[in-house]
Amino acid sequence: MKIGFIGLGNVGGKLAGSLLRNKFDLTVRDLDGKITKSFIDKGANVANTAKELAENVDLIITCLPSPEICSEVMESKDGVINGLSKNKIWLEMSTTDESEVKRLGKLVADKGAIPLDGPVSGGCHRAATGNIAVFVGGERKAFEKILPVLTVMGRKVLHTGELGSASVLKVITNYLASVQLAALGEAWTIAKKSNLNLTKTFKGIGISSGNSFVHETESQVILNGSYNINFTMDLVEKDMTLFNDLAKKLDIALEISPLVLNIFKEGHKKYGSRAWSSMIVKRMEELNNTNFRAEGFPSELIDNEPEEKGYEI
Repeated sequence: MKIGFIGLGNVGGKLAGSLLRNKFDLTVRDLDGKITKSFIDKGANVANTAKELAENVDLIITCLPSPEICSEVMESKDGVINGLSKNKIWLEMSTTDESEVKRLGKLVADKGAIPLDGPVSGGCHRAATGNIAVFVGGERKAFEKILPVLTVMGRKVLHTGELGSASVLKVITNYLASVQLAALGEAWTIAKKSNLNLTKTFKGIGISSGNSFVHETESQVILNGSYNINFTMDLVEKDMTLFNDLAKKLDIALEISPLVLNIFKEGHKKYGSRAWSSMIVKRMEELNNTNFRAEGFPSELIDNEPEEKGYEI
């Protein structure tokens, strides 16, 4: 199977790297020439346009920063849709809006191709090793056809149902992670002001009912002071907005989400769109004239688990 990958950013580049590392026939496309060259040097092919890429591969994967950018890549004159033909598969791995992936999915289906949405969850460090989780929505037969590809990019792969269902689930999980991150800012403030040993506090939370994936990962780079989680403030605001917009569409009254979204909007405005999302806790540090530093924590997360072939759960 020939694979095309469009979007080689923080997540996409690592997912594409897993495909290349596992000897798949890979063609890439990205606006950053330096990133593209690094893939060429490792044996990947390069396409001059998204249309050209789609014409020459069986599976087209997009992993892009926003629904607007994805729409442009898909629908422009030299875009993916104009390069599609019967039985090709489009896999949207961006975090996007359910209605948008369904809209684009119809355009894909009109060309005789098959749309799937396949966002990932688990952090850039796990994307780098192929140990991240993958949610996939869409036609079951197409999912099974590309399962050997999915199990190289991720360890645990879940078929969530119809097209768009994976995108809804991804937005939910990102919402929960954002709430937990905002809560950590307050938790660490209480711990520091109570003169607790922050290293022991980290361990204590980790073995308690208060533990979470966000604590296990992001607390480490918070305590180090780098805040480098390889995920930026603008992306959190985008994902939180997707969650709130979905609630409005479903006529659901929310309480917590609007508050957390406002917190991240303030952080975005204060620290900049490309600031690491973990810097949201810096608001609490500054407000309370303190910091959450502790010795022995890494400046960037590395997945120390061995790379393993994935499987469907």
